[in-house]
Amino acid sequence: METRATRIALGIWVALVLAFLYVPIAIICLYAFNSSNVQSWPIAGLTTRWFSPAIHNSDMQQALWLSLKAGLISTAVAVALGSMAAFGVHRFRFFGRETVSFLLVLPIALPGIITGMALNSFFVFWKTNFGLWTIVIGHATFCVVIVYNNVIARLRRVPASLTEASMDLGADGLQTFRYVTLPTISTALISGALLAFALSFDEVIVTYFTAGAQNTLPLWIFGNIRLGQQLPQVNVVVLIVLAVTIVPVALAQRLTRESGILRTE
Repeated sequence: METRATRIALGIWVALVLAFLYVPIAIICLYAFNSSNVQSWPIAGLTTRWFSPAIHNSDMQQALWLSLKAGLISTAVAVALGSMAAFGVHRFRFFGRETVSFLLVLPIALPGIITGMALNSFFVFWKTNFGLWTIVIGHATFCVVIVYNNVIARLRRVPASLTEASMDLGADGLQTFRYVTLPTISTALISGALLAFALSFDEVIVTYFTAGAQNTLPLWIFGNIRLGQQLPQVNVVVLIVLAVTIVPVALAQRLTRESGILRTE
């Protein structure tokens, strides 16, 4: 059993790790309220005057809309492909099954610059116009992995006896999927979709190689952060991005603690 000193030391260590992760983010959020357009510490004062020009910036609005469209479509593609791949790998025994599973997971481990360059070369070779759909394809390469991992992990925890019992009671395949399988994997499916959207919405490197002349919101931030006069507005947009990202991640984390069946009451 740990001593009191050990627990205190571990608590301090955890606090230091959290500070290392989140203090820089907190500083950026604080800069969004800086009354000066010069980022210096301590800040000159607090104000909200940068919020209106940032929110009404037409370039930012277009970038935000593109990010939302790309994120939603990429998530839909990832849910469809990732869940089907998870069912295929889990339900059927075939030669090379583990290799297929490894190849499905591999894109999330590859450096983004490699994925981006490969996709860029592919699109250029086939003379594809860069735009929304090339961004969606690029984002789907790693979003599929998130959904696949979530769904297959849940499927491995679901007893096969549930499906067998449903079939024994006279349910066909569609009824078994609707009333037994889908409810048991629903939280994993939804949490995977939420995490996939959050990753797509924040993606920079792959987007840089697949967006062409268009800007998603992260690319807009990346381009404007080098312009000193735009820094206050960039900080406000970063604050908005954090707010948008935290919500799906928090919901996904909460759903993963559930038993696997969505509550209906």
